[in-house]
Amino acid sequence: MKIIHISASYKPAYIYGGPIQSVAKLCEAIAAPSDKREAESGVDLQVLTTTANGASELDVSIIKPILVHGVKVSYFKRWTKDHSHFSPGLLWGLRKEILRCTQDDKNTKIPKLQTPNSKLIIHIHAWWNLVSVLSCLVAKCYGVQVVLSPRGMLTAYSQHNRSSFSKKTLHKLIGKKLLQYCHIHATSEQEKRDILEIITPRSITVIPNLVNLTSEVPSTRYTVSSGNNLEPSSFKLIFLSRIEEKKGLELLFDAISLLDIDWQLTIAGSGKKEYIDSLQVKAQSLKLDHRINWIGQVSDQDKYGLMAKHDLLVLTSFNENFANVVIESLSVGTPVLVSDQVGLSDYVSEKQLGWISHLDIQDIKAQLSNAFSNHEKRQKIQQLAPEIIRKDFGGRLLVNRYLEMYKGLSNEQGV
Repeated sequence: MKIIHISASYKPAYIYGGPIQSVAKLCEAIAAPSDKREAESGVDLQVLTTTANGASELDVSIIKPILVHGVKVSYFKRWTKDHSHFSPGLLWGLRKEILRCTQDDKNTKIPKLQTPNSKLIIHIHAWWNLVSVLSCLVAKCYGVQVVLSPRGMLTAYSQHNRSSFSKKTLHKLIGKKLLQYCHIHATSEQEKRDILEIITPRSITVIPNLVNLTSEVPSTRYTVSSGNNLEPSSFKLIFLSRIEEKKGLELLFDAISLLDIDWQLTIAGSGKKEYIDSLQVKAQSLKLDHRINWIGQVSDQDKYGLMAKHDLLVLTSFNENFANVVIESLSVGTPVLVSDQVGLSDYVSEKQLGWISHLDIQDIKAQLSNAFSNHEKRQKIQQLAPEIIRKDFGGRLLVNRYLEMYKGLSNEQGV
């Protein structure tokens, strides 16, 4: 069985945040079988991606496959930048791989195969970009099975946010039929509910993201830059994610401005300069700027130690299909406060690993106050969360669930 992963961006384009980590972690886990049984399963994995790195391009070899942390990756130039990522080279490369797998290399046209190839699966990550949509179209033309991981891109919020007219047009002209052709992979029950409100796919499977835990990442002590040292007596909050509108930082700022406790907020992450500037202006207008430390993007090796230094991770997003940072924070024992629109909010509530708020300033303020005053609960989470996370998200359990999904599709006789 061959699996071709399609992603508009890939390592080392860390500027795109959590999705890059999730896709790479999955590919690396499958490409590096942990035992003889998995090695004999015959999974051949390859990644096709572009040189996308925000406004710039990655400095990597193109077209010819290279190994990236044990994964065979082919990078292709893109003709357009975020958020379209049009790459004719990638589409042509995908076509060649399909023909190679179906032993139809001499055919220069693109007819639909008479007998679908049950041993080839295309796994596409994210939606609303031309790499994903057109790759899906190519796969459909050849009758190849497609797994789509929307990565939060199939929700009411995503449809109405940023170029909503273009998305609606694309969805009406071609997107809806392509999505109905796909087998959908959702990362949480909340994302599944969101997806089913928009389309009815061939099937939908819920499997959480694979997340790097502290035991899997070399530990490096993180030192806060001079002048930004945390006060030992204050309630230390941290936001660690890509800085963009959907993260709800404006709501968080309004809420913490109402708190009557001593607090500090560390904001770690990157984003568009114009938007970060607007947030800093808002912080100044609310007289919060002296309590907020903007430290920029933090490396994988440093972020775990940084989170461990804080009392609470906050993520009051308008929409999150999963939120890797929630698992990462809990893996070092730091409790979380998340909005009820974060995919992992059900898990946090069920396991009692933090606090859940509505997208309401007063409720966010109330939950922050509850977290501050309930020192006993925070201490309990600090002690128990790491083991809970290792049990639920560590080891090969999740990897095997992905392999079972692929094998189930490869055994289907038709599409």
